[in-house]
Amino acid sequence: MIELGELSLPLTHPLVLIIGGAVALVVILLILSVRRAGQSARMAEELARQMGGLGQAVQVLGAGQDQLSGGLRTVSDAQATGQAQVLQAMEARLGAVQQQMNDRLHDNAMKSARAMGEMQERMKESLQGSAVKTTESLTQLQERLKVIDKAQDNITRLSGDVLSLQDILSNKQTRGAFGEIQLTDIVSKALPADSYSLQATLSNNKRADCLIHLPNPPGPIVIDSKFPLEAYEALRRAETQDELTVAARAMKTAVRAHIKAISEKYIIEGETADGALMFLPSEAVYAELHANFSDVVREGFEARVWIVSPTTCMATLNTMRAILKDARMREQAGAIRKELHLLSADVGRLGDRVANLDRHFHQASKDITEIKISAEKAGTRAKRLDNFDFEEVETDDQNVVPIGKG
Repeated sequence: MIELGELSLPLTHPLVLIIGGAVALVVILLILSVRRAGQSARMAEELARQMGGLGQAVQVLGAGQDQLSGGLRTVSDAQATGQAQVLQAMEARLGAVQQQMNDRLHDNAMKSARAMGEMQERMKESLQGSAVKTTESLTQLQERLKVIDKAQDNITRLSGDVLSLQDILSNKQTRGAFGEIQLTDIVSKALPADSYSLQATLSNNKRADCLIHLPNPPGPIVIDSKFPLEAYEALRRAETQDELTVAARAMKTAVRAHIKAISEKYIIEGETADGALMFLPSEAVYAELHANFSDVVREGFEARVWIVSPTTCMATLNTMRAILKDARMREQAGAIRKELHLLSADVGRLGDRVANLDRHFHQASKDITEIKISAEKAGTRAKRLDNFDFEEVETDDQNVVPIGKG
């Protein structure tokens, strides 16, 4: 800062720069003058004149500086006054703007509060509805999961059963037991317990899977369970014509062997019926035989061995049940006739006793009538005796004894 009287100017002010430039110029000129002082007096005189001009310029510059200081002071006062007015106007304007802003902010705050309240209510209702729906969905999901778990358990158990069934069918002995169990289940549901025997031993020491006690004719009939599974599976797995031919030949051989064994073992003259049943515990094997091996089925008919599946076996057993019922009705016919004879005798005796009772009732009625007549006569005579002193007693009545006679 450079102070010029009462005026303080910064170093960057134009006036300060001008003064600084003048002083620098003077110093430079002095240096040049000193260097050239010995060269020429004429130059010294010129320098003196220049120095005198410079002094005058400095004086003029001082006067200008004074004027500039006054002008700057006036400008500074005016600027200060203008700034004060501007500040007052700005303060008023800012106050009004601030009031407007406060009002708008208050209105916005109220609107925001109302909007937030409404939004909270909607959110609350929505959350409550969502909670209820979520609870219902979770309940339904839990129930479905329970069903799925149960189904999974059933699938797991079924898988184990399927594996067990495969294990059973892979072994001939267990496969035979499986067929016998299925046959037993069907027979036990179709027939009374006393109409069949399981694992019955015949006179030739052969044991039949099931013996149905039918009356003569046709007589007891044997049902034997057979399951040609290997031949059937080979037939299903055949891919070429040669494999199919070999499998079909094996299938025929297996079924013919079963038919022959049943015909020789379980058809006994005078003991069993003139035929037997071969039970196939597989509808697929039964359908395959009738579809593609009808000649083997006919051979079974000729050998009096009828092939049945679970479905046809049930139908056959129902027919046997009707036969058993008819036979038992015939067996009871004699007893029924005897009971009817006894019932007729009882009815005759009941008629005789009713007739006797009717006679008794008739006699009792007659006796009562006679008693009533006797009572009436006794009453009449009692009245006469009561009036003896006033009326004469009729003497012509032979039943009355006159008074005074011995």
